[in-house]
This record gives sequence, C-alpha cells and structure tokens, in this order.
Amino acid sequence: MCVLIDEIKTLIIETLNLEDVTVADIDSDAPLFADGLGLDSIDALELGVALHKRYGLTMSPDLDETRQHFASVRRVADYVAANRSC
Repeated sequence: MCVLIDEIKTLIIETLNLEDVTVADIDSDAPLFADGLGLDSIDALELGVALHKRYGLTMSPDLDETRQHFASVRRVADYVAANRSC
C-alpha cells in the first residue's frame, strides 16, 4: 500500500503542477481540501481525470460518496486498490 500511496502523491503533484511540493511534504492522512493540501473543485476534477487515465477508475456521480474517496491520499489509495482495472 505504501507504494500506491507514493504513486498517488506523485500523481497529485504532477497532475496539479504543485511546484515546491514533494511526496514527503504530503501527509497521507491529511485532508486534500481546505485546511489540508488546499485543493479546490477544479483540482478534484483534474485529479479524477488523472485517476481514470492511470487506473481506469470511474468516480461515482454521487457527490457525497466521491467526497469520501477524496478525503485524503490514504482514502484515494484505498479506493484505487479496491476498484482499479488491471
């Protein structure tokens, strides 16, 4: 799981062009939005597209469910591990 978490952190950094942010800077359990990493709704959309391209995921149209999956890097990794296509 640690490898997947680091992959997702790298994907976030690359997809969102987070300059001066490293994998080590991102806390796996910190919120991705608001007080955590500070992402916004556009970032969530871009990240969703990147996750779809990389792992073949399709996010639920249910906004509450999707928010739960994007709560933290660890929650994204859990979702990817459970739902990615091989």
